[in-house]
Amino acid sequence: MRGTRCIHEGHRAFSARGGIIIVESLIFGVIASSALVIGALVGGRFTIPKRMLAGMLAFASGALITALTFELFEESYEKGGIWRAVLGLAVGAVVFTVLSERLDRLAEGTHRQRQGSEKLDVDAAASETAPSTASVSGMAGFALLAAVTLDGVPENIALGVSLGEGTGGVTLLVAIFVSNFPEALVGSASMRAQGRTQAFVVGTWVVCAALLTAAVVIGAGPLATSSPETISLPLAFAAGAVLASLADTLMPEAYEKGGPTVALSTAAGFVLSYVLATV
Repeated sequence: MRGTRCIHEGHRAFSARGGIIIVESLIFGVIASSALVIGALVGGRFTIPKRMLAGMLAFASGALITALTFELFEESYEKGGIWRAVLGLAVGAVVFTVLSERLDRLAEGTHRQRQGSEKLDVDAAASETAPSTASVSGMAGFALLAAVTLDGVPENIALGVSLGEGTGGVTLLVAIFVSNFPEALVGSASMRAQGRTQAFVVGTWVVCAALLTAAVVIGAGPLATSSPETISLPLAFAAGAVLASLADTLMPEAYEKGGPTVALSTAAGFVLSYVLATV
């Protein structure tokens, strides 16, 4: 009888712990994805100085560098070994790069005028310049929304895995938040330049936020109980996708619009993220 009671108590404790993790993952998911909704609200109504936008993108880049190194790739290596980590990173980078190029082609307007990423049209949200044709006659806003979802799903699944294992996740949460905000801001501004209503723009980004929140819960729930080797692959995939997005989109656009001063913003984002990862 005593043994049976202990088993029942153990099951209850395990179930209670699982419930706490799911609630915690839901809270983290809402916080991380709320930046998309806030960015959509701001981008749908206001314009911002171009250098400020560039600074935000650079700051997000610095924060993501720390997150992908310590919370994604290193975790993948520790769980599955170097070859799984390398393979997952390579696949993530290739998938994001190929799809990002296709999204740039979808985004471009009647005439390709920009050297950087067509889908991240910073000019649409800037107070000094008019939107490019990628926003006015193309699909820049929707292409950027697709790109945010593409690298956001593995990022948020990785965040959920960190929570499910009790290894923190604050660094990744901050990095996701600070990258989601400027991307949603620019994307919603592009949609506004195309003539979409504020309700449509915000509603679209809310749907994206709900999807990414669900990804956190999935990572903290069924995926977190998988074997370390299984978990290793999505972590490395997320690292590759984030690294590719930095090189393909965020960093080039930040430097093009902000000049050399974005180096300081990138360093600031890296330092903040590193401090959160080590304290």
